Amino acid sequence: MKSDIPALEGGTPVRSTSLPYATQWIGDEEIQEVVKVLQSPWITSGPIVEKFEKAFSESVGSLHAVAVSSGTAALHLSVRALGIGAGDEVITTPLTFAATAFAILHNGAYPIFADVNEDTFNISPAEIEQKITLKTRAVIPMHYAGNPCDMDEITKIAAEHKLFVIEDAAHAIGAAYQGKNIGAISDLTCFSLHAIKNITSGEGGMIATDDEDLAKKIISLRFFGITADAWKRAQSDRPWFYEIHDTGFKCNMMDLQAAIGLVQLRRLPEFQERRKKIVETYDQAFASEETIITPATTPGSVSSLHLYVIRLRSEMLRVDRDHILRALRAENVNANIHYLPLHLHPYFRRTYNFKEGDFPTAEKIYQSIITLPLFPKMTDDDVQSVINALLKIIKYYRK
Repeated sequence: MKSDIPALEGGTPVRSTSLPYATQWIGDEEIQEVVKVLQSPWITSGPIVEKFEKAFSESVGSLHAVAVSSGTAALHLSVRALGIGAGDEVITTPLTFAATAFAILHNGAYPIFADVNEDTFNISPAEIEQKITLKTRAVIPMHYAGNPCDMDEITKIAAEHKLFVIEDAAHAIGAAYQGKNIGAISDLTCFSLHAIKNITSGEGGMIATDDEDLAKKIISLRFFGITADAWKRAQSDRPWFYEIHDTGFKCNMMDLQAAIGLVQLRRLPEFQERRKKIVETYDQAFASEETIITPATTPGSVSSLHLYVIRLRSEMLRVDRDHILRALRAENVNANIHYLPLHLHPYFRRTYNFKEGDFPTAEKIYQSIITLPLFPKMTDDDVQSVINALLKIIKYYRK
């Protein structure tokens, strides 16, 4: 039957329409709140941003939250605020998006990669410890797919060596580790509010911290080194006066974005519950399929379930991972890959002489992973179509 043959081989696709691996869910309430801002006298950084920051800090359990223009800006400003610069080293994972390393590079410091754990894909504390030198100033663990890193071990290592910890929590809004929300553990925690994240403001980011001085420093850095932005000055008796205290940047969030983010933050429990149900359905469907390894969770943690990343036992298949990915896309299931390890990208190879074999666990993981669609707007039929497509393909290409 043609329905049993992958579409890539001339069979009938499981789906007639294309399913993305992720997309935002914007409702009427978000639209209405944006309209209110558009009709107000203030659309850039103002009272709605402040309201969003307060709600966000309360949500994650930090004393302060600073809204910025992107998760990348959050990382960049965090590194800068800690005084990390030329000659310094910062340890991070190679299995991440470029923003994690670029935040280090754009501040003049050097990214030192430490390999990852094979089960969780998160940075290995043992590898971190091996990479510490006299030049090391900080560690940036990235919570891969929303599953928290082993923060007890990382925090312990950092304390022993007097290092800062900046969590890259781009994937991890709504995650928790050992009873603490991600955002309430380290010196600084950076979140992304990009369109495909668990909540969105279109573009945007947040930095959570308990350190008031760091929060003030980042507030200044996000807007040209000025301690009081236009909104705060508008509330003062000298709205025309400002002083520049540092070489800052233009990384502020607009009220337009914050209006979306506030509603999305209220909807986070609803979104997370739907993600949980989708993941449970996937886990159950793939539990008896020996060619598929489903995602692991760090003990004592609650994942934000940002991505659903499976591993294939390629030795049991007649084709490689890329062929399986092409086959899924031919079924109109737009699976993806997270990530080609940073050290294998041409820039890092050319500039820092990285090569294959430098971080073997990250490389091994990369060769076998596929990110399946996971987002709250998926219907039960969408979820089942992903399952049907993958199992059909696996059955066809099994040795």
